Amino acid sequence: MGNSYALIADGIESASDIFSSVITWAGFRWSLKPADEDHPYGHGKIDALTGMFSGGALFAAAAFIAYQSILEIRTPHHSPAWFTLPVLIGVIVVKELLSRRVFAAADTFDSNALKGDAWHHRSDAITSAAAAIGITIALIGGKGWEMADDWGALAACSVIVTNAFGS
Repeated sequence: MGNSYALIADGIESASDIFSSVITWAGFRWSLKPADEDHPYGHGKIDALTGMFSGGALFAAAAFIAYQSILEIRTPHHSPAWFTLPVLIGVIVVKELLSRRVFAAADTFDSNALKGDAWHHRSDAITSAAAAIGITIALIGGKGWEMADDWGALAACSVIVTNAFGS
């Protein structure tokens, strides 16, 4: 509707965050279970495993977005619609606030899985910012600059991969 692959890429990354957050939440809850007969040292290792899952999900999202961005760059299309910009600004604010909240919880509980989830939210905010820059360039540049938002989505992939290592 808005002719912006950068906005679609941002949505893909947000969907990845939701999926990973559900896995992280379940793993975190499981890791808090006390030691039992089958797990004499407790269930804490699940926290590390869900943290690794979060990093893997970020890598997968980055690969998919990069592939689609390259396809979009090579395909002539219309400039993104102006209304995609306020949508992304709202996403940036919400995701950064959520990231800060989850980072605080990660520190409180000393949880690698929550830290990875917080990085997901932070990378989504940064991805949205890159998309917003690309859309702004496409809108201001006019004819011939239509693919700037696709380049913004591609540039955001490097941020996502960097954050995958941080998780």
